[in-house]
Amino acid sequence: MKTILFPLITAAALLTGSVRAQNEYAEIARLRGLNESVRGIRSMADGEHYTTLESNDIVRYSYASAAPGESMLPAPAPNLVITDYAFSPDERSILIASGRKPIYRHSYTTSYSLVRDNAVRPVLRDAEAPRDASFSPNGQKIAYSDRNDLYVYDIASQTTRRITDDGAWNEVINGTTDWVYEEEFGATRAYAFSPDSRRIAYLRFDESEVPLMEMMRFDGKLYNRAYSFKYPKAGERNSVVQLWIADLETGARERIDTGEETDQYIPRIGWTPDGRPWYYRLNRRQNTFEMIVCEPHGAQRTVYEERAQQYVERVDDGTVTFVDRDRFLVRQESHTGFMHLYLYSLRRGILEQVTKGPWEVTQLVGTDGRRVWFLSTETSPLRRNLYSVRLDGKDKQRLTTGEGYYTAAPSAGMKYFITTFSNASTPNVTEVCDAAGKPVRTLADSRRLREELAAADRPVKEFFTFTTERGDTLNAYMVKPRGFDPAQRYPVLLTQYSGPGSQSVRDRWSLDWEDVLADKGYIVVCADGRGTGFRGEKFKKLTYGRLGALEVEDQLSTARHMAAQPWVDPARIGIYGWSYGGFMALSCAMKGLGLFKMAIAVAPVTSWRYYDTIYTEIYNNLPQYNAAGYDDNSPINFARMLDDRRTRLLIIHGTADDNVHFQNTVEMTRALNRAGKQYDMMVYPDQNHSMLPDATAHIRQKMIDYTLKNL
Repeated sequence: MKTILFPLITAAALLTGSVRAQNEYAEIARLRGLNESVRGIRSMADGEHYTTLESNDIVRYSYASAAPGESMLPAPAPNLVITDYAFSPDERSILIASGRKPIYRHSYTTSYSLVRDNAVRPVLRDAEAPRDASFSPNGQKIAYSDRNDLYVYDIASQTTRRITDDGAWNEVINGTTDWVYEEEFGATRAYAFSPDSRRIAYLRFDESEVPLMEMMRFDGKLYNRAYSFKYPKAGERNSVVQLWIADLETGARERIDTGEETDQYIPRIGWTPDGRPWYYRLNRRQNTFEMIVCEPHGAQRTVYEERAQQYVERVDDGTVTFVDRDRFLVRQESHTGFMHLYLYSLRRGILEQVTKGPWEVTQLVGTDGRRVWFLSTETSPLRRNLYSVRLDGKDKQRLTTGEGYYTAAPSAGMKYFITTFSNASTPNVTEVCDAAGKPVRTLADSRRLREELAAADRPVKEFFTFTTERGDTLNAYMVKPRGFDPAQRYPVLLTQYSGPGSQSVRDRWSLDWEDVLADKGYIVVCADGRGTGFRGEKFKKLTYGRLGALEVEDQLSTARHMAAQPWVDPARIGIYGWSYGGFMALSCAMKGLGLFKMAIAVAPVTSWRYYDTIYTEIYNNLPQYNAAGYDDNSPINFARMLDDRRTRLLIIHGTADDNVHFQNTVEMTRALNRAGKQYDMMVYPDQNHSMLPDATAHIRQKMIDYTLKNL
């Protein structure tokens, strides 16, 4: 499960979802649309130029010069709807994904075209549903997946080699990931070319024994139908995953031994710079992580190992970064309790702790072999700044000066960075900076938005901390109405997510439906309770094994803290959340004993027994070994405690939610019905976990209306 990030949607698109949104939400949507950003940034190999995706065109710019951009596509522009693009290693060709037919959150099928010699031609035309295509390192081949099998296309001969032939829906997947890997490990491509382009490593998922989930589709048809897919719920069987290597010249295939244990995870695969295959191995409990390199003639070596009492933080593409043929950087928290960078050698093991201190490295941005650039929370858990440091840990320099939240995209060779900065009162400002952090030029500054915000005197987040009855200090923010008068009493809406390692309280500009309530005289409050991230391993892992216990205590403490303020109406406090936040909103409604006048739970988990293996088990262990952690805090088991005379409850769910299944809401409402409780419910037919494809505006307006009526 991931924090739900609502996409930036144009005001026009939002208006199609709800006529009523014209009255209250359209202005918020219009302002969000004015928050400028630069999309699809790709550094070119020379480190002096980059490309962006704009107006369905790929445009080349100079980092240092403000000269107009140059289109990389033939004129007139081809009839493409560009979803994604990638340059070949020699940058003479561009592979374009055109159109998008979603499968799940990250995955989709598409059509591919190749741009070369000022011409565009379709490729992979024999594929029925191609996806996850990429160039080989020599630029002569394109690998892709189609209907659960892996293929390699030769560009010069325009011929295709089929690498696997046993792919079958709901049975075997080659070269792409299954549902749970895609959702929780954040990857869909499960293959990697060797540096010499002669071999390809890939994962084979046997999901034949994974239990089948059937999600009902209606789609306005006379007969509804079930959409069936393999979904491993906590404690159930996962796919059995194998690592294979295919020789692209001979067609020979070899299975790599990944150990006797098959109930494990292989989250990433790849090749060392000198051409040796490697893979990550993670046990089912997710508290032992290894990176293993395959030597010639079948030998294997564990070049990095991490163990933790509870769990090793989720591994991803940024966990290990190669510096050269021997050295690599690891980002981990187990050694000191804070996420930091360590330098390792393939031959000699650990060399240096590169960063240290009671703060967290949130992203390794890049390295040139001498220094490493990274984003961290050194100034505040709520902020991100860009730093660089030598690989021996010396000469650390802060490169960004703003007090707020930075993102950074580096150029090849680390000569330039494109940074985007915002804070609670400042929308996005995007700049090109040199390697020392000095601004070179501004790409976007959201000037019109800044002017409108100043003219309208919109309320701004005010950050604060408070101490709970148990002595825990929590970070929080509030948004007060315009013309706030401390002599009056205001209703309060708590908005939160609260999931493990998440962060909602950030010094970053944002605007959403809750801000309409601030315009209507409400105070909006958000607090990050125990278990949330970026305050060190100890704080984050306090909730291990009992999801929903401490987090609910902290939201109840937040409500009581606000109720004690002289300018708050204690009889008018509400709570809202989506996904994990929906689980929290329900739990608070049940356990609050009338503390909340209103609760809104969107797409809520109602029992962790219903959610997937990877996410749930990393934080709660398997239900076979921790049944109490699954049952003691399930809101289903507290339905009788809802004080429906004092707390109005709204549950919202999409029927096509492949992530948090509609089952969660069905079983919650079953328990409420049996307990004789009254509640409200809003169902969105055929909408997914984010209420896409077409209900994102409608749900916001519904929540605005419900809050205004019941709080």
